[in-house]
Amino acid sequence: MSIYEILLIGVALSMDAVAVGMMNGMVEPGMKPWKVAAVAGMYAFFQFLMPVLGYYCGYAFSAFVKKIAPWLSFALLGFIGGKMIFDYFREERQRRGGERIVAQTKLGAGKLLLQAVATSIDALAVGVTLLAAETDAGLPFHVIFCALVIGGVTMLLSGAAILLGKKVGDRFADKAELLGGLILLAIGIKILIEGLI
Repeated sequence: MSIYEILLIGVALSMDAVAVGMMNGMVEPGMKPWKVAAVAGMYAFFQFLMPVLGYYCGYAFSAFVKKIAPWLSFALLGFIGGKMIFDYFREERQRRGGERIVAQTKLGAGKLLLQAVATSIDALAVGVTLLAAETDAGLPFHVIFCALVIGGVTMLLSGAAILLGKKVGDRFADKAELLGGLILLAIGIKILIEGLI
């Protein structure tokens, strides 16, 4: 396995975090630069951690991960997305009724943690793949460095996606929470379908 293949794995693994990051930028267009870095950093940390865990837990863990990962990702993203959709319609009902609305679109630590875990669970299986590659033909670097590359790619791409989402979010601020919830549900369904096929 070459360094280019590790980079491509990093790009592939980061796509769910990129989509969720863009959604977060849309929902919270006023996100401060330090928070953009923190969100991208959290995604990157879990994209780094999961392959390392998969590598060290080895083959015994891989069968379990492959069975449960799609369902767990779907459940976590479905819960977050469903709550966002529910909140959007509740706020719409309050708006029509003339009630004062307290928007809760800011990304909190708990929601961020759930997103980071949900978008990185498939990286556990990649850790097992790295172990197999090392056993078969060798890795270009130690697994920790390979995981750092994967995490670094995720940080760069998801950070750029959050910034792009912030630009788009300014234009669609009133519908961003609904759109974000639908995006999370769609990503959860995509992960579930890919895992079942």
